[in-house]
Amino acid sequence: IKAAKEKDCKEAELKLTEADRFLAQAHNAQTDMLTKEANGEHAQMCLLMVHAQDHVMTAITFRDLAGEIVELYKRIEDK
Repeated sequence: IKAAKEKDCKEAELKLTEADRFLAQAHNAQTDMLTKEANGEHAQMCLLMVHAQDHVMTAITFRDLAGEIVELYKRIEDK
């Protein structure tokens, strides 16, 4: 968002792509844990696991919002 605000849309897009890569890694780890759970390999649930899940969901939401804001800055710059 900061890069888009500073009219560096190329950098903003690179940062969004980087975020996508990290979120894909987090999603893959989460999917692996869910698959193991479904196959009977139960993980010990603790507050840390719940907190981590909360962070992943928040990061995904923020990434989506950041993408929308970058698009708005692009539209402003194009006018």
